[in-house]
Amino acid sequence: MMVTARMKHLVAVVLAQDVDRVTRELLDVGVIEFVKIKELAGGWGAQLRGRSPRVAAAKVGELRKRIESVLKTADLSPGDPERLDIAKLTAVDQEASAHAIEQVTARIQAIRDRQKNLQSEILKLEEIERQMRLFGDVGAAVRARSRYSFLTIQAGSVAGDRFASLAAAMQEHPSVVLNYGKDETSVTLLVISMKRDDQVVGRILADHAWRRIEFPREAAGLQHGVLADLTAKLARMRGEQEHLAGVARAIVEAKSDELRDLWANLRMNELYYTIQSYFSATDHTVLFSGWLPASKQRPLQERVDRATDGRCYLEWHSPRQVAGSDGRPLSVPVHLSNPRFLAPFQMLVENYSIPEYGTVDPTPIVAVAFLIMYGMMFGDAGQGVVLLILGIIGTVIFRKRSTTWLKLSNLVIWCGAMAVVFGMAFGSYFGMQWIKPLWFDYEGIVSGHTEQLGLVQNLGSILSLTIYFGIAVIAIGLVLNWINLASRRRWFKLILDKTGLVGAWIYGFGVYVAWYYASHSFRALPNVGFLFWTIGVPALLFFFKAPIEFFRHTKREERRFTIGTAINFLMQWVVELLEIFSGYLANTLSFLRVAGLGIAHVSLMVSFFQMAKMVGTPQGAYTVWSILVLLLGNVLVIVLEGFTAGVQSLRLNYYEFFSKYFSGSGKAYSPVSLRNREVQEV
Repeated sequence: MMVTARMKHLVAVVLAQDVDRVTRELLDVGVIEFVKIKELAGGWGAQLRGRSPRVAAAKVGELRKRIESVLKTADLSPGDPERLDIAKLTAVDQEASAHAIEQVTARIQAIRDRQKNLQSEILKLEEIERQMRLFGDVGAAVRARSRYSFLTIQAGSVAGDRFASLAAAMQEHPSVVLNYGKDETSVTLLVISMKRDDQVVGRILADHAWRRIEFPREAAGLQHGVLADLTAKLARMRGEQEHLAGVARAIVEAKSDELRDLWANLRMNELYYTIQSYFSATDHTVLFSGWLPASKQRPLQERVDRATDGRCYLEWHSPRQVAGSDGRPLSVPVHLSNPRFLAPFQMLVENYSIPEYGTVDPTPIVAVAFLIMYGMMFGDAGQGVVLLILGIIGTVIFRKRSTTWLKLSNLVIWCGAMAVVFGMAFGSYFGMQWIKPLWFDYEGIVSGHTEQLGLVQNLGSILSLTIYFGIAVIAIGLVLNWINLASRRRWFKLILDKTGLVGAWIYGFGVYVAWYYASHSFRALPNVGFLFWTIGVPALLFFFKAPIEFFRHTKREERRFTIGTAINFLMQWVVELLEIFSGYLANTLSFLRVAGLGIAHVSLMVSFFQMAKMVGTPQGAYTVWSILVLLLGNVLVIVLEGFTAGVQSLRLNYYEFFSKYFSGSGKAYSPVSLRNREVQEV
């Protein structure tokens, strides 16, 4: 913790006869991020050949994904990758696996086809319903059909013994067949269908000896019957859709255990073949290489020794000893080894970027800084409890569904807990002071009616508090930057850079000068001698940065010093000083947003209480409307302020803190493991 995990590089040689057992051990332990031997320095490519796995990992992966797609239709997951048991790994029979999947998918596909047809019919019926409601009565729809309507409305009669057959045939198409009159031999009907179906409907009517008649006046008032028929048909079709969805779900659920077992074996084989795709071979041996945390070196060596009965050779290298085939240092993957409870904050770091290998892992510091900022901006114990409950609900819902959402839910729990802590410090419980503040009365200070004594007495004190906090965060960032630069032996930048020792010198004394000026009622500065030695001298030192870099990085034969070069040095010096003074000032003042959001939070709650009084009784008692205003106000504040405080806390970490030291050029460590949800690409 605090520094990225130390990594080791492995080059291993095992006998071909031990490859299966070694592969199983490597997959079970799951700690190596493999590197192909041919990518290493030493001319391995001409001496070794690739080792093709027995079945391509891509083909097995395709079968795995098909199972996941089938299970998803029933809202089922294939299972937790962490529960895969390497002892149950068996060779894949690709044809048998595909056949087992096809048996389920074929049954589901037939249901899906029927659902698709039903949905098409529902859309057409909904269009008929919309058109009928638009015209208001059947007569208006008939009069408008030639120009404005997508409907065909016709009246006619069929023999009484053919009515049932006609109605059944029309059920297969989106239509309305309404019986509005009959005699001893025939039935008079109103038929409404889509114009696009005219040809099909015409054939059905002709087959049933349809006799068309002029649209009768009495049919104009059949609007209610038409809409009732449409409603019934839509309800029937939607019910059938739900039934079909249930049938498909039941089919998958009945086969779920079999599919999950098959998925587990496919998943393990896919990873098995992925590992072997990194192997290189001679006639009798197999070689592989990769990165792993140094803490895993001994356990891995013991397992490989045991799998081969000692018939292996493992060679370990530090990152500085490893070079690629092009002679350049090989990229070292970065592993952040933080405790599990810091996972939400590690997610925030990784979302920004992966730290460079060997540099500081800021996760613990980010956790502290983020939570303090959040608590200062959203300090209400009652609302914090609501966030806690929402976070706990989120962890229950997403525990097995989404790792990212699970981490976000845990982050909400942390934020809720910090809101409770600061809410108690400020004496705020849903905007009310049920218990005396433990620190200071935030609401009283904002409202201007507090008499509390101490360091925090007014809005100016709150603003000053956040400025001091910002100075502390920036100072920590500078110290971390020095540690990073020293570990990478970048001594020049450590000394002469805006985030190096000289830049920090200017910032530190700049803070003192600002404090001195403010404490003297903004009327006096330290004496000129003090300003020269504390601000002027380091500013002059920066003038030498550009010339030194010119002579350090420019080849002797390319150095041509002209008047333009001198002017360029001068301009770089001026720009550097402007960046230092304006940048540090902006970074420090940016922390005022912590106070600004906190004041806004308190002001909103005060406003809602004033609104509640306005809709209360003349005597000041609360009514149902007052309670409703307070309830909705708290909900609004939790949603808006809770989210905004999180965004602003994240922004201050990213732009004011990370900018001082963070080098995000690292590559995340991604071993081939049963516990990884994604297969490492070859």
